[in-house]
Amino acid sequence: MLGLDISSTSVKLLELSKSGSDYRVESYGVEPLPENAVVEKNISDVDGVGEAIQRLIERCKTKVKFAAVAVAGSAVITKTIEMNAAFSEDEMENQLQVEADQYIPYPLEEVALDFEVQGPSPRNEEQVEVLIAACRRENVEMREAALELGGLKAKVVDIEAHCMQRSFELVRGQFTSDNDDSDDDEENDQVIAIVDIGATMTTLSVLMAGGAPYTREQLFGGKQLTEEIQRRYSLSVEEAGLAKKQGGLPEDYETEVLQPFKEAVVQQVTRSLQFFYSSSAYDDVDHIILAGGTSSIDGLADMVAAKLGTPCSIANPFLNMSLSSKVNEGNLSADAPAMMIACGLALRSFD
Repeated sequence: MLGLDISSTSVKLLELSKSGSDYRVESYGVEPLPENAVVEKNISDVDGVGEAIQRLIERCKTKVKFAAVAVAGSAVITKTIEMNAAFSEDEMENQLQVEADQYIPYPLEEVALDFEVQGPSPRNEEQVEVLIAACRRENVEMREAALELGGLKAKVVDIEAHCMQRSFELVRGQFTSDNDDSDDDEENDQVIAIVDIGATMTTLSVLMAGGAPYTREQLFGGKQLTEEIQRRYSLSVEEAGLAKKQGGLPEDYETEVLQPFKEAVVQQVTRSLQFFYSSSAYDDVDHIILAGGTSSIDGLADMVAAKLGTPCSIANPFLNMSLSSKVNEGNLSADAPAMMIACGLALRSFD
């Protein structure tokens, strides 16, 4: 399956293959979306998204016809409940249909519902813990429709935070191995914060041993930097976006525009973590990983680490993967932090 991440400003595609335990990037690409085609993670222009997917497929020259897509954590209600361990999958499904209105505030016919058995209940050995996830059906159908217009079929609809968690497994070794005297159990008990700074949204996902990730979304992103460049230097949106990536702005850009934006990012990270601490039993995280297009701004990870006193690195899920001849290594490396969700989706091929 292709991993297809539909974000607020672009569609990202990733195709992976696997031999033994090694992954290889077969194709990848990023295609910009029309303005406001996706607003706050909801598709508002199905045709615009479908056409972008079609262009992406043609450019990446992939033959794969199935794809995995994700919905935002804020669109999904997840809950862990206990059920009789003797139940079959069908019996669980029937019981959930009967009891769903206890957990979900929408009429059942408007909801896409799924569940997964997590394992035995620690409180009662005759029960199992079951994770249920529900989201409005229209969120799923809009994504399916956009994929169909692009010539693909949606095989899996996932949740963004769970994709992050899956990609994180590829990144984990990059910073825990520095600490060779720690045993595996300790590594798995670490509390990891992944801060995904997109164009308009910043999403915090906190991964803890066992259990679903904590997620929180805030309206803040790289678009604010683009808009500030546009305003200060009287550029068009396109010119500002290019200048942000390629440089060539006046000398005062670093101090007057970029530095304040970096400080605003650090503030957002701090605030997101404060929300997490106030709603959980934790008051610290072991490591912060920055993801999303904005995270590759020079010096940002060091600034976060210095301000929060917590080690901070930039996500690159492709570090130990080989690449097919049609993948440009430099481009992939530059886009890597923004490809975490696409990567988590592409990994669903090997479940």
